[in-house]
Amino acid sequence: MKEQLLSRINFPEDLRTLNPSDLPQLAKELREFIINIVAVKEGHLGASLGVVELTIALHYIFNTPEDLLVWDVGHQAYGHKILTGRKDIFHTNRQLGGISGFPKRAESPYDTFGVGHSSTAISASLGMAIAAQLQGNTQRQHIAVVGDASIASGMAFEALNHAGVTQTNLLVILNDNAIGIDPSVGALKDYLTKVTLDDAPESDNIFEALNFNYSGPVDGHNLEELLTELERLKNIKGPKLLHVITKKGKGLRQAEEDQVKYHAPGKFDAKTGDLLPKSSDGLPPKFQDVFGKTIVELADHNKGIVGITPAMPTGSSLKFMMEAYPERAFDVGIAEQHAVTLAAGLATQGMIPYCNIYSTFLQRAYDQVIHDVCLQNLPVIFCLDRAGLVGEDGATHHGIFDLAYLRCIPNLTICAPRNAIELRNILYTAQLEISGPFAIRYPRGRGNIVEWEQAFDHIEMGKGECLKTGDGIAMLSLGFIAHTASEAIQEVEQSSHVAIAHYDLRFLKPLDETLLHEIFAKHSTIITIEDGILAGGFGSAITEFAAKHNYKNTIEALGIPDIFPEHGSIPELHHATGISKEHLISTLRKYQ
Repeated sequence: MKEQLLSRINFPEDLRTLNPSDLPQLAKELREFIINIVAVKEGHLGASLGVVELTIALHYIFNTPEDLLVWDVGHQAYGHKILTGRKDIFHTNRQLGGISGFPKRAESPYDTFGVGHSSTAISASLGMAIAAQLQGNTQRQHIAVVGDASIASGMAFEALNHAGVTQTNLLVILNDNAIGIDPSVGALKDYLTKVTLDDAPESDNIFEALNFNYSGPVDGHNLEELLTELERLKNIKGPKLLHVITKKGKGLRQAEEDQVKYHAPGKFDAKTGDLLPKSSDGLPPKFQDVFGKTIVELADHNKGIVGITPAMPTGSSLKFMMEAYPERAFDVGIAEQHAVTLAAGLATQGMIPYCNIYSTFLQRAYDQVIHDVCLQNLPVIFCLDRAGLVGEDGATHHGIFDLAYLRCIPNLTICAPRNAIELRNILYTAQLEISGPFAIRYPRGRGNIVEWEQAFDHIEMGKGECLKTGDGIAMLSLGFIAHTASEAIQEVEQSSHVAIAHYDLRFLKPLDETLLHEIFAKHSTIITIEDGILAGGFGSAITEFAAKHNYKNTIEALGIPDIFPEHGSIPELHHATGISKEHLISTLRKYQ
């Protein structure tokens, strides 16, 4: 039996003591290690399996961490983490108090740049390479590993355009596997599809046109070929691009065959690769599916409706509309800015665009929301999936800033439905009445209503609702966290027999001022609760209303404090940020 190599590899310096002939065995062990941990602990699987050989080759040839290695997005960095001092704690990946699922500067000197959103690696690496020039460091190498889906993003092109007129020690590794989370799209993808290990298109090479020294394509699973080419490129000055062809999910049959499902498959059998049974029978639907199925139903009757997503057809469930109406549903790739302005262009021509973007990713298109949509008062419906705390993906993915960063924009209506039926009805109402920009936010995961596919009901714009009457204390909630607030109120009332009022404001903008005047006139204590950042959010809006109208009621705003919450389960993060049921109960009892 061969000696286990991975057991004695803790850092890249240990890796470099091996003979090149040992590396295929190490790759096999590293793959098995990743599979065995992710099968139990969950996480992003396929992307890291696809770059095992590339990860080993990069740390073997380059003198990391002196040479700076930047991973784009970070889904592909599990092997990197295991080889750079975190093997023994890798089982804590994405858990509260454990290591991050993405590269993180505070975690390791080998994580040279924090990532989680795509297409940043080339810009960051170029900045590092220019710094090396300015500091007189001519030997340090700077490597950006970018997926083919990420390189099609505008930011990556901006970086390539700049890098091409520099003479920096920059190496871009194009990890070409034809898929991000969903299959890659667009003209560049079509071009790359024509590039195989045996042939390349006769047309001009797009990267050479940008002044990059292009080499490849090479087989990303052939260690001998990778080592030879990386060693050669290390000694070539100026910007270089190595085109590497890999297979996402390499080494696990199911992950190779179903790359979308095995991007982040949940728990599975490490030996067989089969997903563990997980029935959704009788469970409430995911909010994304409420959106996805409802928009198809609406599109059946309204030919003006179009759907747009930046590279998340499965995650947003726009895939249902793409199947039903492929000519009216668009995956534009990892291009949030383009998605928003595309929607604006469609709106100018009388179409009704539902632009579905994760809350955290809409941050990447903030100027387009302001300048291209809201300034022109165009009727674009933004559907913000994954709003609030999202769990194990952590700080880069929490959708906690949207209420604050959208509230300040003129012309924009902002709604946060509290359950699946409300989401369904506001999606219906929006296409009937839309006359300007409209944002609808909803959380990741499942709601609490099973029978949600009911007849459509119109929702009055800008109107909140009294969910429960009460006396001295009024709880004001916005969005799905109303469910947590209701549970807290019920528990406090059972022990104290004091009636507590609960109001769902529904709309952050415009606020239902008529309802608020009634609330402030009737209740001495107002408690607000939101699953967004406190600074500038829902609670801020309520206190601004009180100050404007000179109300002297006691107001306490509960929400996420001025921090970047880490990764962990959603219940753990709700507790850590002070918006759990237990915190609400404690606050209510304080004012009894």
